[in-house]
Amino acid sequence: MNSDNPTGQAQQTSPPLERTRDGQLLTVNRQAREALRPWVAHVYGLRVDAPEDQLISCGIFSDGPVVRVLLWGDYHLETRDGPQFYRTGGLYFGPHRRRLPVTIRGPFASVGVAFKPGAVEALGLTPPTQMMDRVVPCAQAGWDEQAILANLDPEAGVDEWMGQLQDYVAIAVDRAGGRLPDPLPEAFNRLAFVDPTLPVADCADELGVELRTLERRIKRAFGLSPKKVLRRARALDMAAHMRGVADHNEAEELALRYFDQSHLNREFTELFGMTPVQFVRTPQPILTTTLEARQARRLEVLERLPEGARRPWHQTA
Repeated sequence: MNSDNPTGQAQQTSPPLERTRDGQLLTVNRQAREALRPWVAHVYGLRVDAPEDQLISCGIFSDGPVVRVLLWGDYHLETRDGPQFYRTGGLYFGPHRRRLPVTIRGPFASVGVAFKPGAVEALGLTPPTQMMDRVVPCAQAGWDEQAILANLDPEAGVDEWMGQLQDYVAIAVDRAGGRLPDPLPEAFNRLAFVDPTLPVADCADELGVELRTLERRIKRAFGLSPKKVLRRARALDMAAHMRGVADHNEAEELALRYFDQSHLNREFTELFGMTPVQFVRTPQPILTTTLEARQARRLEVLERLPEGARRPWHQTA
């Protein structure tokens, strides 16, 4: 195997990957096909042709469950269950309370679907309450890993992989009888996108439910209390700004969500394992791609970015 062709087979040409203004490589990510949008937040694909001895030490931080299919690569993950090693396969990632360390050696490629709050229960996957900070093979979570892999053509390009994975999700939706997620968690998630400093009681009033009802249904869908979901959303928005994958017009607003620098330092150290200064200075190529996809979805949900439009942080031609 060589770095230009990790599978040893001819590859179709994939669309050029976008980059941030400072040259950070980004995934191809977009909304799912229309029929899958009640369940899927976004789909993504990434292929990196790198030297065999290149080592990326980074992390990921997802606010929702994700099915990722590793097509090739050498991955080391530090999870709640301990260190895990993978090369290929379909994996089910639960949401995270904090940054999950990841190391990748050599060339790699993956494709994934990120789910909306409450969707995985509707589709028969293990719920977030049991998957927080964990990674398991899809077969262990309730989906047919071999069928997922059989549906993906390693010779295809990134766009084709994204379509092929959505084909399997459509099968899973049909198998679940088209059961829709509880709408309350997604409505709460929108409030977190708008202003994660909102008091939880105000969120309950806004959504027209009792506080205890909100707490129970959000904990089931997110695996965390509403307060912790909001706190995580605030940190992820700020992290995206620090990595250059947020709308720069929001910079002042994002900073004002923290009482002072010590508040920001404490929160970042707890959630990301480093201070804001360290976070900015430390290369975060994989984490940045996950932050970017979330910010794109956030701006689209808030109707501040038309679907398919060029994102504010993309490198200009």
